[in-house]
Amino acid sequence: MPSAESAAPLTLTVAATGASGSIFVQHLLDALDRDQRVETVNLIFSDGGLRVMAEELGVGGRNEIVSKLLGRESKKFHQQNNSDIGANIASGSYPTDAMIVLPCSMGTLARIAHGMAIQLIERAADVCLKEQRPLVLCVREAPFNLIHLRNMTLAAEAGATIFPVIPAFYFHPSSTDDIAREYVNRVLAHVGLPQAGAYRWKENQSV
Repeated sequence: MPSAESAAPLTLTVAATGASGSIFVQHLLDALDRDQRVETVNLIFSDGGLRVMAEELGVGGRNEIVSKLLGRESKKFHQQNNSDIGANIASGSYPTDAMIVLPCSMGTLARIAHGMAIQLIERAADVCLKEQRPLVLCVREAPFNLIHLRNMTLAAEAGATIFPVIPAFYFHPSSTDDIAREYVNRVLAHVGLPQAGAYRWKENQSV
């Protein structure tokens, strides 16, 4: 995993696919935009991801989607077209420190698990696996069928981290934003980017 203490600015890849959970994407982008350790975020939306985002957040279209989600302009994000299989992140020679797929649909999981790198999201994930770079798949479905479970096993055996979109409640969240923010904090800590203000269980309590 990338070191949180590393002086080198990080380059990440983020993909959002067609599963419920657009609020988590919104909080992930906000956290990355504010994190000074991150220099560049290559961002990919699948068609399904854009549709779900429009339905859940009322944010439509590909144009200026980052500014719509953040409520401000940001030069940190470089939006990539999912059909552009020749983009920078499709090559192992491009230095990506980690990739997060949030949310990760079961269709995306299946294509990654079986090496079906037809579009950019799956190709970028495939590159992370072959180059042994962190790949976090934030899967979202309920209930899981046997195909889903087997695909998660295949992806994990290939080196991916399966990080289901399962919120925590022990920190007593007061809103859906609190829930989404804390989940994102956990994901970012997993790729070496611990966030200030993240909840830590019994941090100041002695045994």
